[in-house]
Amino acid sequence: MSSPRTRSWVFLVKKGYQDIDTSLQSSIITKVKGVTFTNTSDLGERLWDVADYVIPPQGENIFFIITNLIVTPNQRQETCAESESIPNAVCYEDSDCPPGEPVITGNGVRTGRCLQSGNMQRGTCEIFAWCPVETKSRPEKPLLGKAEDFTIYIKNFIRFPKFNFSKTNVLDTKDRDFLKSCRFGPKNPYCPIFRLGSVVSWTGSNFQEIALKGGVIGIQIEWNCDLDKAPSECNPRYHFSRLDSRIPGNSVSSGYNFRFAKYYRDEAGVEFRTLMKAYGIRFDVMVNGRAGKFNIIPTIINVASGVALMGVGSFFCDLVLIYFIKKSHFYRNKKYEEARSGHQGNGKVNVEQLRDLQTVEA
Repeated sequence: MSSPRTRSWVFLVKKGYQDIDTSLQSSIITKVKGVTFTNTSDLGERLWDVADYVIPPQGENIFFIITNLIVTPNQRQETCAESESIPNAVCYEDSDCPPGEPVITGNGVRTGRCLQSGNMQRGTCEIFAWCPVETKSRPEKPLLGKAEDFTIYIKNFIRFPKFNFSKTNVLDTKDRDFLKSCRFGPKNPYCPIFRLGSVVSWTGSNFQEIALKGGVIGIQIEWNCDLDKAPSECNPRYHFSRLDSRIPGNSVSSGYNFRFAKYYRDEAGVEFRTLMKAYGIRFDVMVNGRAGKFNIIPTIINVASGVALMGVGSFFCDLVLIYFIKKSHFYRNKKYEEARSGHQGNGKVNVEQLRDLQTVEA
């Protein structure tokens, strides 16, 4: 049975006197800034800005920053040998490559020919596909290894409709240079500009490792607001975590990547493309929260519940004393005075009865 102290703790500390709103309405706007320079055999000298490495460009609550690439340039729709790394493409004769059937987990459709190199009996099926097919392996170093100095701007608008209370995580200031120079930290909780390398380190990850293989990072913004206090006391709290599974060793399930292509036409009007397998960091920005404000209705309900619990406690004690202890008859006689010979008891207790009552209480 709960004690008065426990009930007081629930009422005051857990704010049983407040009406609660958990139907948080939220909007997220994101922007990434930063440039870097690369010089590779596939792409040559290239400057990368936000339009090149952020997908999608609209600034949503889920966005992706490219940190590594496998580039297969000048692909055209024609026939070529399927990749040797595809098990379903292995063949020894033409009958192993039935025409018109797609290669499972492959890149195209079989033409009916088995292409063998030199005097080797084993070969791969010829396919109609975007040729040449992707054959390169992941680079040993991330292409955009210097991206850890990029910045992420996360603007969050929230509203608790029950109390018509709105707020944002950006400092209310007229200084236009504030967001150009500030960085998020304990001294600047209302500067929502985060250094990319710092966000990765706050999840316990190494930037160069996640930039090489890719990964998923969650950014949780939590609003717990006591609206009985000043609006300035309602502040956002940030939590950073690695969401994809990190299995020790070189696991095939680790990392995050996807493919996309950029399409062109040559002088003859024939279409060709550059295929890119992108590795990088996906960010999921999530918002939750609750707000409470004094309301007479929950106050009355919780006070009445406490009083009712005290009554139930008294009833339970009476039940034990009347029916379950050895001298229950004594307690019963004292609680309910019996009418004997048509006269009610005078309410007086002698010394022996007092001694018995003390024994029962003990």
